[in-house]
Amino acid sequence: MSNQVVVIILYSFSIYLLIGFSFSIIYFACIFFHIAHASVITAAAYFVLLFHSFLTPFPFAVIAGVSLATFIGILCELLVYRQMRKKNLPSLAYLIASIGLYVVLQNTISLYFGDDTKVINTAEITVGHQIFGAYITTVQITTICVSLILFLVVNLFLYFTATGKSIRAVSSNPELCNIYGISSNKIILIAFALGSALAAIAGILSAMDTNMTPTFGFNLLLYGVVAMIIGGVGSTRGLLAGSLLVATAQHLAAFYLDTKWMDAVTYIILILFLIWKPLGFSGKRLKKVEV
Repeated sequence: MSNQVVVIILYSFSIYLLIGFSFSIIYFACIFFHIAHASVITAAAYFVLLFHSFLTPFPFAVIAGVSLATFIGILCELLVYRQMRKKNLPSLAYLIASIGLYVVLQNTISLYFGDDTKVINTAEITVGHQIFGAYITTVQITTICVSLILFLVVNLFLYFTATGKSIRAVSSNPELCNIYGISSNKIILIAFALGSALAAIAGILSAMDTNMTPTFGFNLLLYGVVAMIIGGVGSTRGLLAGSLLVATAQHLAAFYLDTKWMDAVTYIILILFLIWKPLGFSGKRLKKVEV
């Protein structure tokens, strides 16, 4: 295995880690799979492309993209999921609604921007920096650093602040939190805002390095979710291990076999874990409502 493959693995690991982490924050607040999260990933990148095309300075375009994509995530909670909670609908209804939201948002992006591949041009294309015989671009270095820093900072927020502890408490027992005066609706909204912001940043970083289509966020979300499941639901260290395993398996398959095997290997590993180690690395069991 060449050093170049190691660089690519580290880069992919950082993206999957950030997306899996963003998804898990929302998942534990609501206990359902927020599939429309993929649209937040995609929308953020397209918003940056839109603002940057109007000659907006790139940093401001990024801020606008993250803000608007986060707002989309917040609207999903306020206009759809919160109304459904008032009616005590079953968890399957949330999943169906989330899929519907994703389809609507993804088609809206396709309608406005088209289905062809887009690229965010931030600077002149360069070879990259050479480290131990491998080349790594400035964007890839930025992605790895930003992802790890955000992962650390947000974890500190979740474990050592009152709001963060409330998010974790709501995920454990929302009814008991309401009894103790913690507004579950408020905490869920904060979780959606935080998770959507992290997903938006991951989407922008990914689009800056490669290219994007209206569906690229869905694939990234799937990789992040697989990493979360493999790592064990609710485990920070498990998510780190799961993200690294998915990234390593994908790129070793591409290196030794063919790039067509990247997705197949990912889901083969997921199936094997579900059969022989269904609780993931952490060994934590899902609640019945989560299934």
